[in-house]
Amino acid sequence: MKTINLLVGMFVCTAGIHAQWKPAGDKIKTQWAEQINPDKVLPEYPRPLIERNEWLNLNGLWEYAIVPRGHVEPAAFDGKILVPFAVESSLSGVQKGVGESEELWYKRDFTVPTHWKNRQVILNFGAVDWKADVFVNDILIGSHQGGYTPFSFNITPFLSGKTKDKLAVRVWDPSDKGYQPRGKQVTNPQGIWYTSVTGIWQTVWLEPVAENHITAVKPVSDIDNNVLAVTVFASGQNNNVIEVKLLDKGQVIATAKGIQGKELRLSVENPSLWSPDNPYLYYLQISLIAGGKTVDEVKSYTAFRKISVKRDANGLMRMQLNNKNLFHYGPLDQGWWPDGLYTAPTDEALVFDIKKTKQWGFNMIRKHVKVEPARWYYHCDREGVMVWQDMPSGDHGRYLYDQCKYNGGMDAKRSQVSIANYYREWKEIMDLCDSHPSVVVWVPFNEAWGQFDTEKVAEWTVEQDPSRLVNPASGGNHRPCGHIMDLHNYPAPDMCLFDPVRVNVLGEYGGIGLPLEEHLWWQKRNWGYIQFKSSDEVTTEYVKYAQQLKDLVKRGFSAAVYTQTTDVEGEVNGLMTYDRKAVKINEADVRKANQAVISEGTD
Repeated sequence: MKTINLLVGMFVCTAGIHAQWKPAGDKIKTQWAEQINPDKVLPEYPRPLIERNEWLNLNGLWEYAIVPRGHVEPAAFDGKILVPFAVESSLSGVQKGVGESEELWYKRDFTVPTHWKNRQVILNFGAVDWKADVFVNDILIGSHQGGYTPFSFNITPFLSGKTKDKLAVRVWDPSDKGYQPRGKQVTNPQGIWYTSVTGIWQTVWLEPVAENHITAVKPVSDIDNNVLAVTVFASGQNNNVIEVKLLDKGQVIATAKGIQGKELRLSVENPSLWSPDNPYLYYLQISLIAGGKTVDEVKSYTAFRKISVKRDANGLMRMQLNNKNLFHYGPLDQGWWPDGLYTAPTDEALVFDIKKTKQWGFNMIRKHVKVEPARWYYHCDREGVMVWQDMPSGDHGRYLYDQCKYNGGMDAKRSQVSIANYYREWKEIMDLCDSHPSVVVWVPFNEAWGQFDTEKVAEWTVEQDPSRLVNPASGGNHRPCGHIMDLHNYPAPDMCLFDPVRVNVLGEYGGIGLPLEEHLWWQKRNWGYIQFKSSDEVTTEYVKYAQQLKDLVKRGFSAAVYTQTTDVEGEVNGLMTYDRKAVKINEADVRKANQAVISEGTD
């Protein structure tokens, strides 16, 4: 891929850049923090499902200022911030809080390559938490609300035509004082609640496109009929022609032509099916043709796989992958980093946890009340890990919680503004994830946090994506809807309720704690559901729980989620430490136990 990177050009003296940035604070860090080069931060192409040959990475040092809310762009800025690390993080070089009464401003110059002349220039943001107003050359060109999803603007009309253009971003994030989805962010972190994340936390980049260009690719496989349905969306005229080529090991095996926005069907004889044991990917070459000429080309990928439910020989509802029973077993993955908070320091770090999960014998990850950058799902696709995707929680309000009773508890009362925002952000999250074959389950609510209109939300989620399963309330107030009933129990696995018409799963259990000196986020009280003093003790307890879980699989559980992948801030119940420098279990014993559990519930 041809990658253009003007970061060095934007900041003339490299030595000066390094002098302006260093990690802030004295908390623990990962090994990858030492590899950060402010001239080349997260240089990998950020959107693998729609990949173009030319792009310009805008990550690096920007100016920043924290000012009272409602002010115009400040005349003077406070210093430098390393994008895309949130202002509260160490790797930002700032490590300052913002809060509901203040706004965070960013500013930098950029230069559009001269050979992009006569093309449209798109400005892309991977994610900004939470409300972002974007200015080009002091003109407000657009805004976006939503802390977890990408957004883009065509900035061509606002470019000056000069050597440099100015980009500024104003961010407001009320954290736990607002109604917006925020996951585990709070202004006063403790226990299971973590540091707030404000501002740009994923890659920012530019790309040149034609006036008519591809904006989305939505492949859906039908393994029962050996068909791949692909819908390609594009800007501009509605009658542009789309050509899709499906490649297997570099060879074109199927082609289709049609109109943008209309489903194209490609037949493949005996396709290789994607699974954790065989994460087989096919590649797509997609062209947009306008006026008889190819004006845009992108690369993408897909897989053939099917997720469904069916009764087994004993009458129990089971989850199936590719029409075969498969027990889903994996860790609760919070996706936090001691140095980058929401943002992994490097792409190598981003894939590290996924590979560890596979090495430990798991086949699934529950991405817990957080959404990851597109490259994280890309790595899950490639490595062969199924993903349960949570909707980040927010607007908890007043609620009653009873997960061991049908129709028990009381849902939260949310404002109409909050409800409308929930649906809008959930739709954007689903749009981000729904072309990734690794994503197999949607989880709209967790433990009744902000849970509302459960039946309606579950039905809406199914309508948005009928190709996946919906777990409406993981450990929450159970309503007769969706495909899954999800219980939580700590520390040992248990089944306090059974649903004969839906899949039954244990969405959280475990939480075995082991604090390790030199790997702790703070020296205050560290927290775990239970705590032990050695790796051997943790492993013994883990294996004991796995044995108990095997018996519950026979009684009807079709999946289980162990808490959790890593320590996070004050939580010390990870299989690894927060800095990823120490594994707290005997890996061989845990892998053997995990594989035995999966085998118990798999054909």
